[in-house]
Amino acid sequence: MLRQSRLTLAVAESLTCGHVQAAIGAVSGASEYFLGGITAYSLAQKVKLLGVNRAHARGVNCVSQRVAVEMARGACDRFGSDLAVATTGYAEPDRAGGIKAPLAWWALCHRRRGGRATIITGLLEVPGATRVQVQARVTAEVLAQLVAYLREFRGQRR
Repeated sequence: MLRQSRLTLAVAESLTCGHVQAAIGAVSGASEYFLGGITAYSLAQKVKLLGVNRAHARGVNCVSQRVAVEMARGACDRFGSDLAVATTGYAEPDRAGGIKAPLAWWALCHRRRGGRATIITGLLEVPGATRVQVQARVTAEVLAQLVAYLREFRGQRR
């Protein structure tokens, strides 16, 4: 769908640790639209590589809707892509942080002509799942949301 739409894509990942990039790269012809990705696990790298706001990210342990959006925008900026998706979250409960079940924020950023951007975000909670299951579910969710967005975008352009 990206090839047909003539759009480019970049990825910024934390929680999914490269799984989204791997799934995109597994598709034949991905080099026509996939520009690359960044897996940034630490606060310092999210700030340095993706332009995430340090003060906000520190206050939320790098997990919030805002952080996901900033990661997606940062990936668009870093790679010069039309679209970017981003993931951040907890693959396991964090009792010390008050996180009882795994959860993830994802974001999709579509930079339009004239500097406008369309931002779509979502929160996925995955209680009872293992770390690997969480990563797989979040990867599947963000890719499904990307496909849904592209279908809608193509429908608007007709």
